[in-house]
This record gives sequence, C-alpha cells and structure tokens, in this order.
Amino acid sequence: MKFLFFKICYFLVFCVSFCYAISIPPNKSIPALFVFGDSIVDTGNNNGLKTIAKVNYPPYGKDFMGGIPTGRFSNGKVPSDFLVEELGIKDLLPAFLDPTLQAEDLITGVNFASGGAGYDPLTSEIAKVISLDGQVTLFKEYIVKLTELVGEDRKNEILANSLFMLVTGANDITNTYFGTPLRKSYYDVPSYADLLVNFACSFVQDLYGLGARRIGIFGIPPIGCLPSQRTLKGGEARQCVDNLNQAAQLFNIKLEAYSNSQGNKLPNSRLVYVDTYNVLLDVIDNPQRYGNCFFFSLNS
Repeated sequence: MKFLFFKICYFLVFCVSFCYAISIPPNKSIPALFVFGDSIVDTGNNNGLKTIAKVNYPPYGKDFMGGIPTGRFSNGKVPSDFLVEELGIKDLLPAFLDPTLQAEDLITGVNFASGGAGYDPLTSEIAKVISLDGQVTLFKEYIVKLTELVGEDRKNEILANSLFMLVTGANDITNTYFGTPLRKSYYDVPSYADLLVNFACSFVQDLYGLGARRIGIFGIPPIGCLPSQRTLKGGEARQCVDNLNQAAQLFNIKLEAYSNSQGNKLPNSRLVYVDTYNVLLDVIDNPQRYGNCFFFSLNS
C-alpha cells in the first residue's frame, strides 16, 4: 500500500501532537524513543525475515543517506526517524534487529516495528512478519541487554521517562478484513474493530508491565485514500474508498475511547491517543494549505 505523507505532517502529527499529548515538561529531556508497529515506522526489522514485505533493495532509500536502501518503507526517512531527531535524541532510530546495531544505540532507543504487521495476530501471520507479541518478545530481549549495559536502576529510569510509540492497524483492515474472508466471515466491521482494540489493550498492558509509562497510540490514517485502494476500488475517478475510511474512523473512535479510559487505570502513566486521520485527510483534501511541501511514499 502506498500513501503520500507531506513532511510537515511528520512534525505536526508525529512530533507536535505526540509530545504535547504526552505532556513533556519543557525543561525535561527524553532519554530514548521506542517504536512498535508496521511499515509506517519500521526502520529495517524485516530485512532478515522470509517475507515479501521487504524493501532492502532499490529504489527504496534512493533519497536516504548515500541513496542506500535500509529496509525503510520509503525513499528516505520514516516518521520514527523524524521524531527521534526532533526530540534531539539522535539522527535516526535503528532497527533492533539491525546486525550493525551498536551498544550505545540501546541506551537512546530502538525500533521494533515490522512492515506488514497489525494488531490482529493473523495479519502478521499472513505477511510472515513480526507480530505485536513478537515485538514485545524483542523488547524483553532489549531490556536484558540494556540492564547489562547500565544496571537495573538506570534501566528503570530510562524506561519510565522515555516515549513509547505504537503505529499500526491499517493492514488489519485493508489486508486481513477486506482482503481475505478469514475474519469477515466471523466479524462485522464494528465487532472486528472491538477485537483490534482488545489486542491493543493487551499490548499496552504488556508494555506497562515492562516499565513503559509514556505511551502514544496512533490512530489509523484515511486508508481508503491510499493510491493502491483508490486504483483498485475507487472507480475511474480514483476516489477515496468510503467503506475503508469508515472502518478506520470507527476503529479510531473505539481506540480513542479505550485510551481515555485505560489511562486512568495505569498508575503513574500517560497513555494518549494521537489523531492522524483528520490531519492527513486535510492534507489530501486541501494540499494548497500546506504549500510546496516535500512528500514521499510509504508502503505497508
């Protein structure tokens, strides 16, 4: 799947909205960023997998440093890179499975996302990529390594004060629900959205149990406006596909309600929902408002 993201949206959605919602004090530095999810934020974890969801070859990375494909589902950086840079932590957020990963990178955060993944375990199974449960398993491995590097107390401090970012769900709706009969035969859209939110709830509880305290959950963008979906289902005029966008909106409403209620049940935590749908839809509908912005495509 391809979607056009204006560079301004990275700062507006993935940095400004996220950091504001998490309520970071102006004089407080963020020690690390940890990212989970799918191809929107994956920085190369799929490179060693036996999956078709792999992009470590040209023309991917053609606008990256040196024009080298890195496994990012983009011609250049992805949102997780922009966010870690904007926070002043480091220039890029490396994939945890990158064989060249350095010890010092562990201290300032890594990326566990896997292109093609979703909340639904079936989504990751179909694509042969790392499920959210698998990403939690990798995070546990990370914690062991971090503890060996900095000790138990410093490890706890890093996790408690860092940002955790979850970006996924689009593949569940476009690929698993509307792309196969495997879930559609048993769930209507509202009940499937409930299933996805339950998976999200379980994931957040796992992260919290492992020490995460500042967690941002990103809503699904207007997936019916993806070029692939407009080409396949948008008719001759290539219009946005309403049923996909409606499913994304319904899920987002349920996810936001969960985030608002669950945040009060996790002591000393900050759990927020970040709306990407409406901001990105406005970019699509009213590009003139955003000037001559740099844009590029992401594949999921």
